Amino acid sequence: MDEPRNPLGRSPERGARMRRDGHARLSAADLGIDIVALAEDFARLADAYRELPRDPYARETNRFRRYSHAVYLPWTGALSYIPGSPDEEFGTVTEYWQDEHNPEYPRVRRRLPDISQALHGNRLLEALVRADLDHALWLEDLQRVPVYVGIHLMTLDVRGRGQEAVSSPNCLHQDGGSPATFTFAHLVGRRNVEGGENVIATPQSAGRQPGNLPEDAVHARFVLTEPLDGYGVHDHRVSHYVGPVRLGDDGDDGRRDILIVGIAPYTPGL
Repeated sequence: MDEPRNPLGRSPERGARMRRDGHARLSAADLGIDIVALAEDFARLADAYRELPRDPYARETNRFRRYSHAVYLPWTGALSYIPGSPDEEFGTVTEYWQDEHNPEYPRVRRRLPDISQALHGNRLLEALVRADLDHALWLEDLQRVPVYVGIHLMTLDVRGRGQEAVSSPNCLHQDGGSPATFTFAHLVGRRNVEGGENVIATPQSAGRQPGNLPEDAVHARFVLTEPLDGYGVHDHRVSHYVGPVRLGDDGDDGRRDILIVGIAPYTPGL
């Protein structure tokens, strides 16, 4: 008799490709997520992208986003959102810090609009976060400390010919911090856009454009097209990039909705 399917199930790989290569393509099946069983939660998550505010630090870039922190305890399995700070414009905000690793905002502590409370109980969002954790927790440095989780909803939106929407930074980069840092990305929606190519390259390629790299510096090139199609990177072992998106041929507007999950160990403050 077959075992019952668990829509929040874990991948049996437990990060084997990530451990071996420092990066991996990850579909819903790779993550052990039953997208059909979680269809209603997927629809609610997709709807949330229609209400994202403009990036307050780059309102002219056609980039929309929300961001929150959570904490995961490996020894209990508990996952809890951290409350944001009060803000007059957005209600609450969470600090986003990339040290020197984002050349567009070096050492800037950006305060980004929080993810809405309504999404905290979304089963699909939680399943994605837990599946990403499962693909990182083979690393011993993450097994005996509280784990920091950054949850990032981002849309690149275009509404006219000649427009581009760009991510930040618009170059190959690393997210920085601990050698135990991981970054995962999952496509939530893509409609009427061209571009958005993802590139995974050597860590020495950070700060450069993919077109300026020698062929042997590039590990992978791909475009995310299917729901929950994605990838993960073990940050210090590679650099990564997503190209700008432009309007496609089917109407006057288009968008690319992506979920980014960052994972890193909390470090003691005493």
